Amino acid sequence: MTARTAGHDKRADPERDTCVRPVRDGDWRHIAALEADAYASCGLSEGRAALESKGRASPGTCFVLDLEGRVAGYLLALPYPRFRYPDLARTDEPVHRARNLHLHDMVVAEDQRGTGWGGRLLSRLTATARPAYEHISLIAIGGMAPFWAARGYRAHPEIRLPQSYGDDAVYMSRTVPGSGTGASKEVARFPCPVS
Repeated sequence: MTARTAGHDKRADPERDTCVRPVRDGDWRHIAALEADAYASCGLSEGRAALESKGRASPGTCFVLDLEGRVAGYLLALPYPRFRYPDLARTDEPVHRARNLHLHDMVVAEDQRGTGWGGRLLSRLTATARPAYEHISLIAIGGMAPFWAARGYRAHPEIRLPQSYGDDAVYMSRTVPGSGTGASKEVARFPCPVS
């Protein structure tokens, strides 16, 4: 090993001391803090109880970004019928048997945005979705529809959303790559500031 490789920058090696892992009970206070930081200023914060209810509905499709013991991001997804979406404030989320996986929320800590962690969370979700799900949907809020469109999600402007998601919310969706289904013509919206 040369001195040059021994002292490498951690940002250059995202695998080092990093883990996208399932949510644990002790993670919820950190998830709630990240969510409040991301959404409180625009009035879209759900609160810890509502977030935990989404996690209980489908623990196998909810993940955190663990950077050396720090929860620096999360992704919450749950089975939901296509073209339908969870209530933002509901704390008793029903469990649906659906071939659509709804990406309810994804947040990466502000100091970690732009480093590829959101893509890592999405890759984990896609790998987990295959082969049990045919589609992934979301609601893009806060002007994030172009971000999701660049990742293969198509907008469904015909799906009317409640005001609780904000004025510019858009329902979007995509086919799960490798699921054996054709291209989706649906679009889903997703409340998640990620960059």
